Amino acid sequence: MMKCKKCGGKASIHMRQHKLALCKDHFLEWIPEQTERFIKKYRMFNRNEKILVAVSGGKDSLSLWDILARLGYQADGLYLGLGIDGGIGYSHESQRLTEKFAQENNLKLHIVDVEKEYGHSIPVLANISHRGHGKPCAVCGLAKRHEMNRIARDLGYDVLTTGHNLDDEAAVLFGNTLSWSSDYLLRQGPVLPESDGLARKVKPLCRFYEREMTAYAIARGIEYIYEECPFAVGSQQIFYKEALNQLETARPGAKLTFYIKFLDAKQSGELFISKETDRKNLNACPECGQATSAPGLCSFCRLMEKAKAETQ
Repeated sequence: MMKCKKCGGKASIHMRQHKLALCKDHFLEWIPEQTERFIKKYRMFNRNEKILVAVSGGKDSLSLWDILARLGYQADGLYLGLGIDGGIGYSHESQRLTEKFAQENNLKLHIVDVEKEYGHSIPVLANISHRGHGKPCAVCGLAKRHEMNRIARDLGYDVLTTGHNLDDEAAVLFGNTLSWSSDYLLRQGPVLPESDGLARKVKPLCRFYEREMTAYAIARGIEYIYEECPFAVGSQQIFYKEALNQLETARPGAKLTFYIKFLDAKQSGELFISKETDRKNLNACPECGQATSAPGLCSFCRLMEKAKAETQ
C-alpha cells in the first residue's frame, strides 16, 4: 500500500514525477500551497489586485477559481457563452455548471453571451469567416481574447487568469517548437505582462499535470463538464497531447522538465535573442478601443464588419 508522505496514512494519489504520494487531505492542502508558490515565483499578482478568472465550466478553470478563493484572493469569474451545441448542449451545460459553482461558493460571476452581444454565435461567425469550411477554433480564440480583454478593461480588473495546466502548456510548446514559431515562443510563459489596453494574463496552474487537476476537482466535489468542446476532436492540440503522454509514460516527469527547461533557457537567453514582445507600440482600434497591431480595425472588429455585410 502506497503511504502518504505527510502522515503515513493511505495515499490517494501518487505523483511519479515528484516522487510524492499523498492522502486526500494533504493533497488538497498541497495543491493550493504549490499554486501560491507559483504565483509568488512568477510574480503573477498580489493580494491588493483585482483578479478576473476566465471560467469555462471545466475542471481546470473551476478548480483555479476554487483555489484562489481558498487562498483569500479577490477573484471574480467571467463566463463567455459561445453558442456551441455539438448535439450535447455544450455551452448551455457549461454555463449551468459555472453558475452553480459560483452560487454555491458565494462568488461573483460575470456572464457575456457572444450571440446576444454581437448577434451571432461562434459557429455562425466561423462559417462567415471560413465560408463554411474548417473548424471554428481560430474564430473562437479570437472572440474569447477580445471579450476577456474588454471585460477586464471595462470593469477595472488588474489581471486575467486562465486555467491552462501543464499538459496544455507543454502541447502548445511542442507545437510551436516543431514549427519554430519564435514569436509565439517568446510570448509563451506563466505571465504575459500588461500593456496599454491589454490586461496582464497569468496561468497559475501551468505546472500542474491535468491528472492532478482532475484529482483535485473530484476530491473537492467540484461538478464540471466532462465533455471536450465538440470541435476539439481531431485537433493538433490533442494530437500533441497524446504524443507527449506516450513520452510521459516512458519517462515520468518529461512534460514538466520540457516546460521548465524551456522557461529557464528563455529567461537566461540561451535560446533566444532578447527582444520586446509585440504587445508594445500597439494602436487603439477605432471601433472598440482595444489594442491592436493593425493600423485600422482589430481582427475582431473586422470579423464583425464582415458578419454584418454577409447578413444584410
